[in-house]
Amino acid sequence: MILKPDCRHFPGDRPCHFNKDHGQTCPDCGHYATQGTRILLIKLAALGDVLRTTALLPALKRQWPHSYLVWLTQADAVDLLRGNPGIDEIWTVESDAPARLALERFDLVLNPDADKRAAALASLAQGVEKRGLVLDVRGCLAPANPEAVTWLEMGAFDQLKQQNQRTYQALIHEMLRLPADAHQLTLPLTEAEFLAAGRKLQALGWSERDSLIGLNVGGGGRWKKKRWKEHHFLAFLRRAVADFGAKVLLIGGPQEGPLLERLVGAGLPGVFTAGPRCALRETAALIRQCQVLLTGDTLAFHLGAALGVPTVVLLGPTSAAELDLYERGEKIIAPIGCVGCYLTDCAVDPDCMELITPDQVLAAVRRWLPPTGAGATAR
Repeated sequence: MILKPDCRHFPGDRPCHFNKDHGQTCPDCGHYATQGTRILLIKLAALGDVLRTTALLPALKRQWPHSYLVWLTQADAVDLLRGNPGIDEIWTVESDAPARLALERFDLVLNPDADKRAAALASLAQGVEKRGLVLDVRGCLAPANPEAVTWLEMGAFDQLKQQNQRTYQALIHEMLRLPADAHQLTLPLTEAEFLAAGRKLQALGWSERDSLIGLNVGGGGRWKKKRWKEHHFLAFLRRAVADFGAKVLLIGGPQEGPLLERLVGAGLPGVFTAGPRCALRETAALIRQCQVLLTGDTLAFHLGAALGVPTVVLLGPTSAAELDLYERGEKIIAPIGCVGCYLTDCAVDPDCMELITPDQVLAAVRRWLPPTGAGATAR
């Protein structure tokens, strides 16, 4: 047999790109390489957490430069991982995982996720070494190594979450026994995706001479008080258009559709939206075109961090310490003693997000907005 099926470049169900692009076959190909150290990384949800877990990839590649990394996730997260050079294969719980976990072996299994399904998958995986969290036969979460205890207990006790002063990235590097130096989030967009976003913005009235502020109006569904107030959004928009001469792109998903309509319906010049039904990578490409992103602690924050967009993030019920801005942007933390409470709802009036004023936010955006006319290509 001339085929070398154990080559890391052979996907199995189709020719490798060396054969497809250059006609090479195994006997005359100098790119043959085995998989080396096989690593399984499990991170299913939520989307923002999946993206910020890509911070582990540089450390894994430095420690095992010839490794073969399989990332197991949910189908809705695949677009966040597609094209990432640190990932060799993406499995999903909806397709690959059930059959392949029963057969394939790994040198290292990593699971930073306290979700019981993720922990069960880590337990089922055949691995020489396991780090992070697993599920025992009684259905209880358990640390696979001593370093995972801290993260497990932080998920159990709000007091520990509130006392924490380390970023999520630092915490998961520690729990998986990896060096945390020089980590970075990665979301590789193609040139075609970036250019398509530019064309969409131009159709909405933006030009490359315009400063562009991205304003994410979403807050997720878990914490009801995590989103900034609608009247604050409107006050900010009026001032941003008048003071900065900027265009503002409103960003939100399907559940923010009515809010997007109301904000656009206010009739402010230079305020527009691509709508609530953009695909995930399309939204990322639109954010990449912005000079500054204003958002709460949501997926949009992590997209901005991964794409290198200076980000102003507004924080109330969730942890400010866990968020890593990579020195591109700033945090505005609500001036209230119960900030970081992790309560899904509360009766405090005025609540934390009410207390963050448009003046504060405008001042922060001004600090990160390039001079008028610099345009998206300045970054």
